[in-house]
Amino acid sequence: MPAERKAAAPSSVTFERGADSSLIVHLSGVWRMRHGLPTGDLLNRELMRTGEVRTGEIRRVVFEAGDLADWDSGLLVFVTRAIETCKARNLDTDISGLPAGVKRLIDLAEAVPENKEAETKADRRPFVERVGRATINYFDGLDEFVAFLGALAIAFGRLITGHARFRRVDLMIEIQDCGARAFGIVTLISFLVGVILAFMGAVQLQQFGASIYVADLVGIGMVRDMGAMMTAIIMAGRTGAAFAAQLGSMKVTQEIDALTTMGLAPMEFLVLPRVLALVLMMPLLCVYSDMLGILGGAAVGAGMLNISLGSYMRETFAAIELGGVFGGIFKATVYGAIIGTAGCLRGFQCGSSSSAVGDAATSAVVTGIVYVVVACGLFAVLFNILGL
Repeated sequence: MPAERKAAAPSSVTFERGADSSLIVHLSGVWRMRHGLPTGDLLNRELMRTGEVRTGEIRRVVFEAGDLADWDSGLLVFVTRAIETCKARNLDTDISGLPAGVKRLIDLAEAVPENKEAETKADRRPFVERVGRATINYFDGLDEFVAFLGALAIAFGRLITGHARFRRVDLMIEIQDCGARAFGIVTLISFLVGVILAFMGAVQLQQFGASIYVADLVGIGMVRDMGAMMTAIIMAGRTGAAFAAQLGSMKVTQEIDALTTMGLAPMEFLVLPRVLALVLMMPLLCVYSDMLGILGGAAVGAGMLNISLGSYMRETFAAIELGGVFGGIFKATVYGAIIGTAGCLRGFQCGSSSSAVGDAATSAVVTGIVYVVVACGLFAVLFNILGL
């Protein structure tokens, strides 16, 4: 019966002043989470209530668990928070009175380094301070971006002069990955974009008996902007993220440091083939996307508006200008450079943990798409000024 009463006793914490400037924390009862546990700041409140820490009367905290009946991880959480409170107040701790299992778990927790990235995610600083810190970090990152861009420009300069050191087979692999392997998704998205543009235009133009001008709408829209921009968005989500993940993984495993040790410039050996492959493939994918978008519009014209395929194509070719075609190809080339640079930059900026690789890939996609949209807006203004 006494053992049963002891096992059924609820968890409790009592404090006692020791003779050697110590505070003894008595833990008793059943410490299981389902039974409800004392809060972790009891020790802090006790120290603040007495004020004996400030006067130097308490220099050490001793944990005593002789009357402890049963426990789980809830006891570990309480003791860990109490130890953190003692460290913050420069107090020594004595955990010799705790169960052996608890002491082993505490030693293990102290042996594992603190996860700074997790602490950052749970940032509880004031909003204004967080905004200010984010702004400062953004402008600090501009220096790194400019340095990366300068190193990439130097690498392209060495490529032009024939001094860049990278494997040609790596360039061919990247060209295959950025080109042929992207045909499937580019085909699907471009065709659907053409269908959507044609359907939206048909609903309005049918009211005025001008259904044939759907061909003009789709052809001009795809050739001038939509083909290049939709291809860029696809490649940002597909290839830009892949670049960041690949380089981020290499940084985590210290392969980039190994290349530097061997005398190989990572900018030439890793970044240059990827950016060059994307710059070369984007114009081809853009032209392919334009054709698929026009075919998607033709499918709507033939199926919904009863326009013959020959009439639709003749109207499309009459509406499209050569300047618009080359303008779209030029945009696609610039978008490819933006996406490749963003993906490789985020990969080089990756942290040293496995979760940082995923963060780098996400950041590469967001950065690539944002700058592609910004570049598209700037091109729209510039081409309008030039009359193109």
